[in-house]
Amino acid sequence: MVVDMLYDFIDGSLACQNAESAVAQTVKYIARQTKGMGGEEHEILDTFPILFIRDHHPADHSSFKEQGGIWPPHCVAGTHGGEIHEDLLPYVNEELTFDKGCDKTVEQYSGFEGVNEAGQSLGEILELLDTTDVYVCGIATEYCVRNTCEDLLKAGFKVHLLKDCIAYVDHDGHLKALKEMEEQGIHIE
Repeated sequence: MVVDMLYDFIDGSLACQNAESAVAQTVKYIARQTKGMGGEEHEILDTFPILFIRDHHPADHSSFKEQGGIWPPHCVAGTHGGEIHEDLLPYVNEELTFDKGCDKTVEQYSGFEGVNEAGQSLGEILELLDTTDVYVCGIATEYCVRNTCEDLLKAGFKVHLLKDCIAYVDHDGHLKALKEMEEQGIHIE
């Protein structure tokens, strides 16, 4: 599961520490996991489904400073800043991409609050995939990554957080979030 590896969090209005490295390490991780799998890309993704979580805000979202929120405008739907990093695009399947933060009045950090283009929730799709273990990477450790991991854990999944494949707002906050997630039973790998 790839959480918010979007340009505004990589090099845009909310650029996070370690973001470029997190993207590169994620691409390497996916390549290692799918190495030797023959066939077309869609066949590989059927065997090793990769789910994407995407902040996808309207331009007047309530979390933006101009609307009284705490964040600068970011990940506005239809802008470059809201797009998934180009190195990850070969793995994107719209059925497995979940948009959150689409309602301008609601702040959403967890991928569990997102829906795909068919209106299905992340939980519904994970149930259809009949999975028990979820490997998570993304941006930012202290916010969307943490909230998504915690909701996955609450839903009964074994959660593995790939520590080399995450970026963060603040290094101390990142370390604190990792420690607290590990204490909850999330596997930091």
